[in-house]
This record gives sequence, structure tokens and C-alpha cells, in this order.
Amino acid sequence: MPAKATDSPIEYEEIDRWMGGVGWIAHPEETMQRASHALLTDDGVWLVDPIDAPGIDSLIEEFGDVAGVLVLSSHHTRDADAVAERHGVPVTLPAPMTDVAGVLDAPTDRLDVGGTLGEYELIEVARSGSAWQEYALYDGETLVASESVGAADYMRVGDERLGVMLLRRLTPPREAFSSLQPNRVLSGHGPGVFEDADDALADALENARRRFPKALAANGLAQARTIAAALRT
Repeated sequence: MPAKATDSPIEYEEIDRWMGGVGWIAHPEETMQRASHALLTDDGVWLVDPIDAPGIDSLIEEFGDVAGVLVLSSHHTRDADAVAERHGVPVTLPAPMTDVAGVLDAPTDRLDVGGTLGEYELIEVARSGSAWQEYALYDGETLVASESVGAADYMRVGDERLGVMLLRRLTPPREAFSSLQPNRVLSGHGPGVFEDADDALADALENARRRFPKALAANGLAQARTIAAALRT
């Protein structure tokens, strides 16, 4: 199983379908389980951290016309520019995000922290220079995280349904997420959590540090492989 697939996807795996949108994983075989989402809003369909794959446009069309493409992490430019150009929309970036627009071919737009896309508010999760810039969306029911929290296998230990990625377990994003009570949590890595999602999120944040040694033993090698793969491509 590759840490991160570099070839073009043949088909995608659908995940996270609900009335308000759908998600997909373009490379189900990879460790990273990079997930993308289409969110139905009053403004149209917003595509979050998309990875392109054959048939994706037909999946998106079930929910309406594309209003825009949003990148939530400085490490998630993925296929945002290609997808945006095909749909004739700019790539929207969080206003404070740096060192990203220059690698995109598509025109870019900016969204302030606290600004909204339809019903979704943009939340800052982490901003540490250019090394780590991460944001999320929340509409009172659905939390769309990007990197720190997810359900990919390499992010979870024990009976966790949501985990905090190893690099963030000692400094979990409690300030950004602890006051939220989502019905569902979607992530840029792995499938979403739809049952008792608020409890799963609270458990992940509260116990991230305590479970760090177990997570290091279980997922340290996989996390190192994903980081190396991300830096190579």
C-alpha cells in the first residue's frame, strides 16, 4: 500500500453521503486516504480540497452547479486548480494563507476567517508560519476538518472513531474545535463520522495527549511515510 498514490486514479470511492453533500477518495489504496468533499450551500456547490478522478463531475452534478473550490490546508492544493478551471471558478483560499497561490494555475480569491460560504463559517485551526496553515468549515451541524482530525487508519488508535494526527497529538486543536457540537465530522483524510460525532470529536481532543505513546508505537512509521511522501511530491 503506497503512502500517497502518484498515478492518475482509475475510479473513486464514494464516502460521506448526506442531504448536504458527498465525499470521495480518489485513491482508496493509499495510506493517506486523501478525501475530498462537495458541500451543498445556498450559494451552490463548494468543492473542498478536491482530488480529480474520472466520473467526479457526474457525482457533483447530483447536488447542483459548482460555485467555487476551496483549499483548507496549505498542504491540500491537490487538484484544486484543474477542477476550478474546468468549472470556470476561482480557487478560494483563506485570507491569511501564504505561499500557496503561486503554485496554482487558476485565478484565486480570498475568504476572511469568520467569513462564510453559504451557511459555513471559516475557522482557523493552526497557523505556524508557512509550515502549517490549516482551516476548517462549520455550519452548526457539519464540521469539515482538513488535517489535524480524521478517521484514516493511521490517525486513530484503539477504539477511536476520530483521531488526532500524530504530529498534533501533543498540541491538539482544542481551541478551534472544543466548543463545537457537530452532527457529523468530515475530514481531508479518511471517511467521516456520522454517529455521535460530537462525542467522537470530544474524545479525540480530550485524550490526544494521553494516547500519544500508543499512537506513536502504532502509527509512527505510517506517519513518517506519509510525511516523506508529501514532501517528495
